[in-house]
Amino acid sequence: MSSSESAACHDHFHDLNDPRVERTRKHPLINILFIAVCGVLSGANSFAGIQEFGCDRRVWFARYLDLSNGIPSDDTFARVLARLDPGAFEKCLLSWVQAVQEITDNRLIAIDGKTLRGSYDRRDGKAAIHMVSAWASENKLSLGQVVVSEKSNEITAIPELLELLDVSGALVTIDAMGCQKEIADLIREGGGDYVLAVKQNQPTLYEQVEGAIDAGLEQDSAALDEHQTVETGHGRQETRTYAIFPAPETVDPDGVWRDLSAVGMAITESTDSQGRSRLEARYYILSVLLSAKEFAGAVRGHWGIENNLHWQLDVSFREDECRVRTDHAPANLSVIRRFALGLLKRETSCQRGIETKRLKCAASDEYREKALFNT
Repeated sequence: MSSSESAACHDHFHDLNDPRVERTRKHPLINILFIAVCGVLSGANSFAGIQEFGCDRRVWFARYLDLSNGIPSDDTFARVLARLDPGAFEKCLLSWVQAVQEITDNRLIAIDGKTLRGSYDRRDGKAAIHMVSAWASENKLSLGQVVVSEKSNEITAIPELLELLDVSGALVTIDAMGCQKEIADLIREGGGDYVLAVKQNQPTLYEQVEGAIDAGLEQDSAALDEHQTVETGHGRQETRTYAIFPAPETVDPDGVWRDLSAVGMAITESTDSQGRSRLEARYYILSVLLSAKEFAGAVRGHWGIENNLHWQLDVSFREDECRVRTDHAPANLSVIRRFALGLLKRETSCQRGIETKRLKCAASDEYREKALFNT
């Protein structure tokens, strides 16, 4: 790494508050954070693993970190990450990744929740941590996350996350839990548009949307804007049909949904190898009238948060197996995993899976630097 890259890395963490008292700061905060990020990027899934990686690559780290007091112990990593503010830490990492990757305009932001199952502590009666994340689908980049309060749910966490995000010019997709008037207001106030899933937990809205779509389907089929895809694999065929219509006044007669402009439907018909079929319909409200193809891209992009973020965190980073449970440590490790995943997805010179890329980062200083700094 060049000296300029090292300085730039330090700059992203310059204003981050060190949670330790002065007399206990044996290791600079940047050392702890940078080694932790590199360790997770390179296959470490625990504080012990991070420390061992730091020791094994001490010569490499010494090129640009002050290691006069050596590599921090696993207990030091644990204590600092347990006390560090996750929101402030994530802003630093997001600043870093935005410095090495251009964020596209007209972006799709998917918001969804995930439970860190390993954070459940039966002995202390501590519930598993649930986090709501924002995922830039086109960039394959985590934009932010917040921890859902143990006594609350995603409805209160999503507004907190939206306050952290720049949604101007973005299309924000959220599942039925986030289909709330206040959330729609926040997205529009931020200059974004929304695509919100509607389910029967809101029976009045659901019936009004369903009725509007049924009426739209009965109109002249020549004017119907529809998009269809067919996929086959694993002995199953899936046909997905998307349709979208301008929202009539009957959908929101009291005008409580800010700028509600369209209603959409996504129908999935699955047929397995035995010829058995399954039909599922999903309904949506939108603040912008998209084409059916654009609407399909938004719906599929939202589903991508499961495959590109949540599934990868569990399979490639073993997130559900992590037993870290103290204070902010689970959230901060989760922040690091999402950051590392975004870096590895951005790096395309190696056409392999995420697990293989992590192994490559562990084995090659050159490849690790390429992932970290887009060199």
